[in-house]
Order: sequence, then structure tokens, then C-alpha cells
Amino acid sequence: MRRLLGSLGLLVVLALTLVAVGCGEDKGPTGKGGGASKGNDNVTLTQGSGLTFAMVTHSDEGAFWTVVKKGAQQAAKDEGVKLIWSPSNNDPQKQAQLIDAAVSQKVDGLAVSVPNASAIRGALAKAKSAGIPIITLNSGVDDYKALGAITHVGQTEEIAGKAAGAKLKAAGAKKVLCVIHEQNNIGLQQRCQGVKEGFGGTVTNTQVKGTADIATTQTEIRSKLQADKSYDAVIALNPDIASAAATAIKGAGSSAKLATFDLTPGVIKNIKAGSVLFAVDRVPEALQDQRQHGRRRSAGAHRPGLRGQEQRGDRGEARRPRHPVGARDK
Repeated sequence: MRRLLGSLGLLVVLALTLVAVGCGEDKGPTGKGGGASKGNDNVTLTQGSGLTFAMVTHSDEGAFWTVVKKGAQQAAKDEGVKLIWSPSNNDPQKQAQLIDAAVSQKVDGLAVSVPNASAIRGALAKAKSAGIPIITLNSGVDDYKALGAITHVGQTEEIAGKAAGAKLKAAGAKKVLCVIHEQNNIGLQQRCQGVKEGFGGTVTNTQVKGTADIATTQTEIRSKLQADKSYDAVIALNPDIASAAATAIKGAGSSAKLATFDLTPGVIKNIKAGSVLFAVDRVPEALQDQRQHGRRRSAGAHRPGLRGQEQRGDRGEARRPRHPVGARDK
């Protein structure tokens, strides 16, 4: 059991670690660096441990999730376990079905993102009844215990949002547009709520089409900025949406500052160029010894420090957020 939990935890941690350190090439879902494909992807094993883990997320196979996938696949190879990668493309019903499929395959462990807890509650209950250990990742910090997960790897969204809101205020912004790119994702709503609390001024949420239709998303953001010239800051909750927002700001003839959640090579380039003010992202501190400890610690016992983020486990420990990545981090 210790080996099983250690391997499952390591898959999740190293997947998110790769996002943190920006190891993935940001070439999108069809580029050579992304390596993403639609549907389920299984990692070929060489060590033959016999353990199989499923990672069922709301992934849209965009820039962020492509890097998470790459990290999980590398961790699976390093651990000598089989990984079933199952993206639901922001479809809660499909995610529940993929979890059911993993249970039917009698996987040894399950890692899931939780943008909509009610949609997958029944499927996770079946997994728990089958004795399958569950870890939640990315979204789900408020729900993981109720869902029967042993730990959560990810951020407390409102805390991360507060840090972003405070930085926007310090940058002199007066009115912020917070761009939500997925429907029914409580984590994104919490990010915007945190931005509002940290900013202390006017923050308006706007729902856009999302990563599945970037052209429409650009138009929606541009229209908002053209309709109300008083917006002087935009915060995106995803690097692909940040790219769309940058184009929209330029197209609207706006001078609004732009910030985002999550870091990619493209975002780093734009921060250095001055077109993105900052990004809320994880720090790689405390991750360097994760590989050697992951094999002998349970999934909740060793947690990395995260920038603008907080991580919780079954001990109830937490790390407070640090400042977002921005001008003073170049």
C-alpha cells in the first residue's frame, strides 16, 4: 500500500511540478513538444510493476494540461507503472463516465481534478467502494475529503486570487475584468472572488467561450473592453486565455494591464516583453527531493511549496501563497 500511494502521489506531484518549472515546450496540442492527443493515452512500461493508475481530468489538452500530461507520463515511466490519461474536455458528464471506466478497469489508483464536485460524486463513491485510492488535483481543495480522497494537490483558489488582486491594486488598476473560460468550474469562480477580495475595488466576471473557440473568446473580451473603456486591467485564468486577452486588448485599442494564472514559456516571454504584468504560479522550492522521497512517503506527507498557492493533505497542513511571478521575478 505504501508503494501504491507513493507512486500515485508522485505521478500527480511531478505532473504539476513540470508545469511549475516550465519544462514543457509550449507548442500546443499539435506541436512536437506538446505530445498531446485526444482520448485516452497509455504509457508503455519497461519496469513492469503491475500497478495501473488513471488520471481523469477536465483537461482541454491546451497549454497547461499538455504540460501536466507530459509530467504524469514521465513520472509513470520513472516509477515503472502504467498511466491511463483520460481528458474530459470540460465535460462533467464525460468525466464521470471516464471515472466509471477506470473503476471497471480495476485501476490501482485514481487521480482526478474536481471542477464540478456534484457531477463526479457518484462515480468517485463507486471508486471508493471498490477500494481504489483517490487523489484530487488542480481543483477540489474544498471537496476532496467529502469525496473520499486521501489528499489534494493544488491551490486554494481564493488565496491565489487574493494575491493577484493585491498585485493589480499595487499596479494602480481601478477596474478589473476577470475572464472565466469554463462553465460550472467552481475553482475559476473562486479565483475571481479572491481577486475581488484582494483588489478591494470593482471586479467584474465575464464568461467566455473558452479554449475550444479562441477566436470567439477574443471577440467576447474585445467587445467588453470596447463597451466599457473604464476597464484598466484584465486577468485571465489560463495561459491560452491570456493570449486571447492580449490580442483582444490590442484590438479594442485599450491600455488595460493584463495578468494571468499559470505559467508557460509563452507567458514568461510576454512578462519579459511587458505585455503581461504577472502570472500566478507555483514555485519549484521543496521539489528537488520529491523523487527520492516519493517512493517511501504517502501521497499526503510531502507537499511542495507553491507560489500564490496553498496545498493541503490529510494532516491539514498548508503553505501560504507568495507573490505572483511578475516584474521583480524577471
